[in-house]
Amino acid sequence: MIEVLRAGLCDLVMDLGRPGWGALGVPAGGAADPVALAAANRLAGNADNAAGLEIAVSGPVLRFPVGGVAALTGASFTTTRSTGAPVAWNETLVLAAGETLSLGPAETGCRCWLALRGGLVVPRLMGSCSTFLPSGFGGHQGRALQAGDQLALGGGPGEMHLLRVCPPPAEPEMPLRVVVGPQAGQFDDTGLAAFFGGCYRVDAASDRRGVRLTGVAVAHARAELPSQGVLPGAIQVPPDGQPIILGWDGPVTGGYPVIAAVIAADWPKLAQLKPGDAVRFATIEAAAAQALAASQWDIRELG
Repeated sequence: MIEVLRAGLCDLVMDLGRPGWGALGVPAGGAADPVALAAANRLAGNADNAAGLEIAVSGPVLRFPVGGVAALTGASFTTTRSTGAPVAWNETLVLAAGETLSLGPAETGCRCWLALRGGLVVPRLMGSCSTFLPSGFGGHQGRALQAGDQLALGGGPGEMHLLRVCPPPAEPEMPLRVVVGPQAGQFDDTGLAAFFGGCYRVDAASDRRGVRLTGVAVAHARAELPSQGVLPGAIQVPPDGQPIILGWDGPVTGGYPVIAAVIAADWPKLAQLKPGDAVRFATIEAAAAQALAASQWDIRELG
């Protein structure tokens, strides 16, 4: 088990989500960067879908009464171990009995993922252990972790491999790649130029439901439509013209025009956006986006 001595800003139990429940209004949710969680799980000796922690902005202090094997991926956070041993990202970590792992603020980006050997043991709901904050279910009691929480770990003794994985290349200045949305034709040249040529900033009201952007308003011919199915990454333009990138816990239907959609291969970039960050967009063909989506799961292990 692990003990939470101090909670971070938003520490959530996550796996790879609960796809297939959109008809009931439940989004797939899951880790904001599923490949990063899967990589951490492989380093800890788990299946890709084992439940771990998604840590945002500032992390927790965790105690390991009987020790454990862990791995951290994603954005780098200020991190220390009570033993004084170094903390490496994208590598297997072996923690001693009674050791404390302390995560402070993010040094770059916004989110990291912590996997623990055996995975976190929480009730499965709709086939997933992921926390869904808007409705308060899943994960650990449907909420972010709090000081005093204790979480059990699953699994038993088995073969362990000390590994490293090759982290994805950092491209902080690269635009988010998007495919054209179903209502792109409702935007005139001025609106399209504003969207694809402008620079937006992430608004402080952003969360896992959606990344709200502020910048040049994107004008369009029709502000609202009959509700349609939407997915994470879809970029809606409400009447005020300020785009919203739908997030992992966002709605499954929406009535605003969708001008474009962030490709799955750029979800790692999307997951690391924080208030004030600059955002630009660039188009990509659907076939190229599909190829990139498949290749991102090529998680390379280093001896």
